[in-house]
Amino acid sequence: MFKDLVKHVGSRTGLTQAKSRAALGIVFNAAERQASPFAGAMFKKLPGARTASAKAGAELNTCTGEIARLIEQTPGGRKYVVSKMFRDLHELGLGHEEISQLLPSISGYMSDTYNLQGFGHLGDLIGTNFDVYGEEARDVQETSAA
Repeated sequence: MFKDLVKHVGSRTGLTQAKSRAALGIVFNAAERQASPFAGAMFKKLPGARTASAKAGAELNTCTGEIARLIEQTPGGRKYVVSKMFRDLHELGLGHEEISQLLPSISGYMSDTYNLQGFGHLGDLIGTNFDVYGEEARDVQETSAA
């Protein structure tokens, strides 16, 4: 459940539960706006994640229209969404260290709890995974517990 992820992130980053919840909403909203494969898989597995994303989007007055979302997935749009995500996290009061711990804590939780693999850094979360040659790389994978 989402509240368990909030507690997990708080324990890994030192954030209060309120700040953890808000930070997760900001990150999830940015990932959703980028049509991240990880976000789609996560929303199916983790009850409350899509709601947190929508709430953050409404509070931050992010784009919701279909055309605007497509524009946010262009190279320039991706840059904008990522820089806005970092600004929003900083405005929430997170420092560089807390932000650097946030993404791995989400990844670890999703891996351990839902066997959702393929997310380890910002590039995996924001947008489609591309390698250095611009070819599509791996997709988010769900693995069964052995």
